[in-house]
Amino acid sequence: MKTGNERASLYAEVTARVIAELEQGRLPWVQPWDAASCACTMPANAVTGRRYSGINVLVLWAAVIEGGYASQRWLTFKQAQAAGGNVRKGERGTTVCYADRFTPKDEAERARDEDREARQLAFLKRFTVFNVAQCEGLPEQLVELPELPAEADIVPQVRSLIEASGADFRVGGGEAYYSPGGDYVAVPPQSAFGEPINWYRTALHELGHWTGHSSRLDRNQRGGFGSADYAREELVAEMASAFACASLAIAPTVRHADYIGSWLTVLRDDERAIFRAASAASKAADYLLAFAPSGEALS
Repeated sequence: MKTGNERASLYAEVTARVIAELEQGRLPWVQPWDAASCACTMPANAVTGRRYSGINVLVLWAAVIEGGYASQRWLTFKQAQAAGGNVRKGERGTTVCYADRFTPKDEAERARDEDREARQLAFLKRFTVFNVAQCEGLPEQLVELPELPAEADIVPQVRSLIEASGADFRVGGGEAYYSPGGDYVAVPPQSAFGEPINWYRTALHELGHWTGHSSRLDRNQRGGFGSADYAREELVAEMASAFACASLAIAPTVRHADYIGSWLTVLRDDERAIFRAASAASKAADYLLAFAPSGEALS
């Protein structure tokens, strides 16, 4: 378990990396997948199959690009050994984190005696993981690359997701937006987009906002344009769309790079902001992906 200083160090370290990317005009949730060895899918644990979420997605995507790895599968040193393989000598791992809350035993007892809710403490654990490309001797099923669907097969999945969501989804006009007051999504017709897949990327972004309504995930969507609250919500929707796209084998693209200045302000003011936004984005993406046809989202 990490002390307060160690937690602060991790928050500061990751936030500084994200700020550095944004200052260069790069969005950490929109990696250069076209030039990468790896297809754009969600990073997952090679042994358990569990997908990483929140800030860890950004950390592992960056590591895949930097390392030139062909796989999005990761595992710990011990998992590699337990699987019959090992991490190659000299390989450097990537730090991911796990955040949760717990109730100390003495606090639970005091709360019981005082007939009140027990107070929980936050904790943050660091783990070091290695890409399967950094290992040797692993079973074939852990290193084989998933077969990705063709674009023609992806499009019906997203359309099914939109229909199954039950969202008030309106097609027409010249702008894409979500109306919190009216609780509806508006997207221009597909003919307004050069490539059909971009219409679906846009739809997922606006549906990312839709998940934040008070009747769903209940995020703060009251901020006016240009406010910090507005920037935070836009950050969540950007990442939610990126995570949902990757889960459906769609490479995310830049949509709102003009918000970089306001995002930098938010991140510089609060080093935990990117962690909160990434966590909220994972919840939003999972909410949307629950409407996808069964078994269609990639792990």
